[in-house]
Amino acid sequence: MREMILVALGGFFGAISRFALSKQIQERNKTSFPLGTLSVNLTGAFLLGLITGMQINSRLIALLGIGFMGALTTFSTLNLESEQIRKEKKYPIFYGYLFLSYFLGIILTFCGLLIGRRI
Repeated sequence: MREMILVALGGFFGAISRFALSKQIQERNKTSFPLGTLSVNLTGAFLLGLITGMQINSRLIALLGIGFMGALTTFSTLNLESEQIRKEKKYPIFYGYLFLSYFLGIILTFCGLLIGRRI
């Protein structure tokens, strides 16, 4: 039961953070490229790798890893934005967004794991 409360608490703050950060980044960068979503997803990928690499206790994993990072990052928004871009036939943006999201996401997760293991 405690872990569920920690996940919920982390999720609350992660969702608010995603909304605020993504919106602020997108508003500052007037572009059709979904930079706000990309930024929070890549940040979350790195931080989740870092937390996992640090091998912290299960309660902190529930709060930060599952709750906060789970709500901060957003796979569904990535897919929705990708489909909207594809429908608009903005293919360079479509492929660039997918490539950056997945390729950099994996690299940043790996970097976070490596750094976390050394902390």
